[in-house]
Amino acid sequence: MNRFSLCVSGVIARVTEAALGPYQTAVIRIGFSGTWLLFLLREFPHRQEMYGPDGPWSWDLAEQLISTNGAFTALMWSDGNIWFECVYALAVLASVLLLLGWRTRTMTVLFMVGVLSLQNRSIFMGDGGDNVLHLMGIYLVFTRCGQVWSLDARRERLARAARERGEPVVDRAGPVLWAVLGVVLVAVTLAGRLFDGDRFIPLLLWGVWLAQGLWWAVGRFGRLREPRILLDVVANIVHNGALLVIMAEACLIYATAGWYKIQGTRWQDGTAVYYPLHLDYFSPWPALADLLTASGTMVLLVTYGTVAVQVAFPFTLFNRRVKNVLLAAMMTEHAVIAVVLGLPFFSLAMIAADAVFLPTSFLRRLGGRAERGWGRLVARVRRTPEPAPPVPEGTRSTESAKGAEGAEGAEGAHVGFTA
Repeated sequence: MNRFSLCVSGVIARVTEAALGPYQTAVIRIGFSGTWLLFLLREFPHRQEMYGPDGPWSWDLAEQLISTNGAFTALMWSDGNIWFECVYALAVLASVLLLLGWRTRTMTVLFMVGVLSLQNRSIFMGDGGDNVLHLMGIYLVFTRCGQVWSLDARRERLARAARERGEPVVDRAGPVLWAVLGVVLVAVTLAGRLFDGDRFIPLLLWGVWLAQGLWWAVGRFGRLREPRILLDVVANIVHNGALLVIMAEACLIYATAGWYKIQGTRWQDGTAVYYPLHLDYFSPWPALADLLTASGTMVLLVTYGTVAVQVAFPFTLFNRRVKNVLLAAMMTEHAVIAVVLGLPFFSLAMIAADAVFLPTSFLRRLGGRAERGWGRLVARVRRTPEPAPPVPEGTRSTESAKGAEGAEGAEGAHVGFTA
C-alpha cells in the first residue's frame, strides 16, 4: 500500500508540477500553424471561390446549414466582402504569429477562430487533413505550446535576466492586446452574433479571455505566491490533459483507418494502392505512378505494410524502439503521399500529428543543430563586406594619382627594406 501511495503521489506531482512534452507541443504548434499558413497562401488567389462570396456554396446555403448543425464561424456574422477579407487576413496573421511563438496563448485562440471560420463556412471543401487541423486547432488552445522555440520563451529569458539585475519589467503589449480582444468580444456578444450556434466555442473564448486577465492581475498585483502557484498547477493539468488527448486522437486516427482498411476487399487482396495512383485527380506525376505500380509485388507489400503499420502503431507505444521505427515509417509514408498523390497539406498535417510521439532527445538535438546553423548563417551575413560608396567624378582622377604615388612609395620602401 505504501508503494502504491508513493507511485500515485509521484504521478500527481509529475502532472501538476510541470507542463510535460514542451518540445513535442512546440513541434505541433509549428507544424500545424505552418501547414495552415501554407494552405492559406497557396489558395489566396482562389479564396473568394473557396470560402468567400463568389463560391458555389453561397452565404444563404451556409446560413441554413449552420442553423442546423450549430457550427462556429465568424464569416457568418456578415456577408460583406470586406469582412471576409478581414477574417482571411486574420487567419494568415494568426498563423504567422503562432508559428513564431508570439503571445502563444492568445494566438492559439485566434488560430482556432481562423481555422473554424473558414472550414465551417464551406464544409465540402475539406479532406482528412482539414479534419485533423480542425481538431488540433481546438486542442492547441489548452496547451502551453510556447515554452521552447518561441518568441515568448525568448522574452521570458530576457525578463528573468532583467529581474535578476534588479531592473523593472513592464509588459505593455499583453494588456493592450487583451483589452482590444475584450472590446471585440463584448461588441460581438452585444450584437447577438457570438452565441448564434453551438455555445462551446463562444464560452471557450470568454473563458480564455477571463483566465488571461486573471493570470495577468495575479502576476502584476498579487503579493502572495500561492495564487500564482495555483494558477500554474491548473495550467499544467490542463496542458497535460490536452497533450494526452492529442496523443489519443493520433492513435485513434490510425487505429480506425487501419481497421476500416482491413474490412475492404481491395486491401485484403493487396491491390488497394494501385487504384488511387491511376486516378487523374491523385496523379500529378503519371510516370512516377506507373513506375511504382509496375511491380505487383511492390503494390502488394505497400498495401499490406500500410495496414499493418496503422493497426499496430497504437500498441507499439509501450516499446520505445519499435515505436520510433514505425513512426519513421509513417512519416516517410506521408512524405511519399505528398509527392506521389499530390496531397501535401494532408501529409503535413499528419506528420505534425505524428510529431507528438517524437523522442525529446531527438528534438533537442534537432533544435541544437538548427540553432547552430542559424548562428553560423547570421555570423556569415555579418562578415560580408559592404560595397564601397561610389566616388564622385571630380575627385576620381585626384584620388587615382594619389593612389599611384602611394603605391610607388610603398614599392620603393619595400625594395629598400629587402635590399
